[in-house]
Amino acid sequence: MAKANSEYRVEKDLLGEKKIPANAYWGVHTSRAIENYQISGFHLSNAPDLINALAAVKMAAVKANADLDVIPRNIADAIVKACREIRSGQLHDQFVVDVIQGGAGTSTNMNANEVIANRAIEILGGVKGDYKLVHPIEHVNASQSTNDVYPTAVKIGLISAISGLLEAMENLKEAFGEKAFEFRKILKIGRTQLQDAVPMTLGQEFSTYSVMIGEDIQRVKEAINLILEINLGATAIGTGINTDPEYAARARHYLEDITQLGLVTAADLVEATQDTGSFVQLSGVLKRVAVKLSKICNDLRLLSSGPQAGLNEINLPPRAAGSSIMPGKVNPVIPEVVNQVAFEVIGNDMTVTMAAEAGQLQLNAFEPIIAWSLFKSIFHLTAACKTLTKNCVLGITANEALLNQRVQESASLATSLNPYIGYDQASEIAKTALKTGRRVSDLVLEKGLLSEQQLSEILRPEVLTMPRRIKL
Repeated sequence: MAKANSEYRVEKDLLGEKKIPANAYWGVHTSRAIENYQISGFHLSNAPDLINALAAVKMAAVKANADLDVIPRNIADAIVKACREIRSGQLHDQFVVDVIQGGAGTSTNMNANEVIANRAIEILGGVKGDYKLVHPIEHVNASQSTNDVYPTAVKIGLISAISGLLEAMENLKEAFGEKAFEFRKILKIGRTQLQDAVPMTLGQEFSTYSVMIGEDIQRVKEAINLILEINLGATAIGTGINTDPEYAARARHYLEDITQLGLVTAADLVEATQDTGSFVQLSGVLKRVAVKLSKICNDLRLLSSGPQAGLNEINLPPRAAGSSIMPGKVNPVIPEVVNQVAFEVIGNDMTVTMAAEAGQLQLNAFEPIIAWSLFKSIFHLTAACKTLTKNCVLGITANEALLNQRVQESASLATSLNPYIGYDQASEIAKTALKTGRRVSDLVLEKGLLSEQQLSEILRPEVLTMPRRIKL
């Protein structure tokens, strides 16, 4: 039993003794990690999905070990109860190790082992630090290694976090869909290379954004399927040393029951313990989401630019005063913050890529930075989608009169005349319209190239904005 007084207890590891605050559920291994890894200022408590996942893994492991008579049933029951409390949100403040750490996640695993052990000790009527009752390693970590616990917990935690991202993306997709319906009859001029192109509806423009988000929702769901494969039971390098032959299957079964996920034990645990490919894949998908969100926000900023000297086609809801010197200025702050989240996620993907590449032999030691980069990307993309939906998209309005005027005055209408008067004639009409500022329709009638009835039919909105059978 650890030596103690009212203010602290003394715990010992292979490096010697350390004083631990008497009320702390963490112990000596966590204490050394606190000293060693004052890096980011973010602790495991900032990633509750990971903490809950760690508790799920420990619960599944101890249940399997109890079935196999590796751990006494009364100790296993206390550990299970402690894990349930953690999964309900208790003791999260005791997960104090920095998210960026050396040791391939060992400090994270030890933090979990110690918190769970000390709570289980209390449940059995003991005092914190009495590891003869429940030992962090011999009981809580039985049949396990950081090298199978940590990646398994990270995957489960990521799936939990992703559920929030998917919900936020679905809401954003629906918001763009609502605007697409609202704007379905509003004609405007499309653009390619920032130059006037051919007519479209504002609804078509916003429908595109809805479709883009919908496609990425499917890609995220596909990435989840890859991280359902776990290496629990692999222990140190994938050989399963110090585990019962039935342990891996039993632990996975319990973990599936706890998480309600369709988990799969990797076919080759040696490969699975060193391979971080599923994390790279997920990171790439998150980057794809970020890139497309950023493109959409670029469009929103362009379309709302002005209001007097820009495109001024749509109005973004004003969210804050835009300048400390220019009265009345309002900036597109919501798209701007989403752009910045996208830049961060793209950078996180590079971090994941480099960390995955740096793995050596039977283990990747850099999974903590992979995990934190992925969690950050998910957390921030989720928040970005929420604010973009609530504080921007749902409040967008269209400057319909200005859009209609630009369509009527646009030289690009000449493109729709190609099948009827030929490309060369249409080019001359467009050139003259641009030079003189006159309307395409007036020039066509003046030259007698088409009748007014023919023009009226050709320039109908539904004809201009979708495929049609050409009648010469």
